[in-house]
Amino acid sequence: MTPYYHDEAAGITIYHGDCRDVLPGLDADVLVTDPPYGIGWRTPPGRSRPKGSWSVTGDDVPFDPTHLLALGLPSVIFGANHFSTLLPASPGWIVWDKRHNMPSNDQSDAELAWTNILGSVRTIRCTWNGGGSLLRENGPQRSIHPTQKPVQLFCSVIVLTRTTGVIIDPYMGTGTTIRAAKDLGRRAIGIEIEERYCEIAARRLQQSVLPLGVAS
Repeated sequence: MTPYYHDEAAGITIYHGDCRDVLPGLDADVLVTDPPYGIGWRTPPGRSRPKGSWSVTGDDVPFDPTHLLALGLPSVIFGANHFSTLLPASPGWIVWDKRHNMPSNDQSDAELAWTNILGSVRTIRCTWNGGGSLLRENGPQRSIHPTQKPVQLFCSVIVLTRTTGVIIDPYMGTGTTIRAAKDLGRRAIGIEIEERYCEIAARRLQQSVLPLGVAS
């Protein structure tokens, strides 16, 4: 399959398509992803929304992680509390505390990620006011994905995996995992079903490497 974007020097590749079709032909060492949770997510009333649709592709049906588990990779899967009965038991979950030093609002105080690479629960504290309102990438911007997460968070996750191999994100969105991998000097593969997000991810990857800790 022809890549949508490829940076040979950085070891970064993006594919546009359904990950179930693309994954069988790829080799990677670690899975780090934030798939649709199957919760029919919508922006809360009164909140600003990214341009275009604010739904999440595939989120209108229950999420089944079978195709991800079939890869047999060390994995970090966000939102797994919504489909935990379909995952193997694990003592090592990641808790993202996104309200650290900030009061609660109408969104979750924390988010969970299932992983098979840790022997105990780990907490990552990274303040984020939901939907990318803290977005700073070459100046203030609005959110560019309805369930966007900060690069700093995914940098911390990648460090926890202790990998020096290829990271794969089959639900890339606008490329936050891949951007974090590039910032850390890791090779990475991203797959995204919506072409508009592939385009945004490619633009983000063409920018200079950001100082760690910058939200995106």
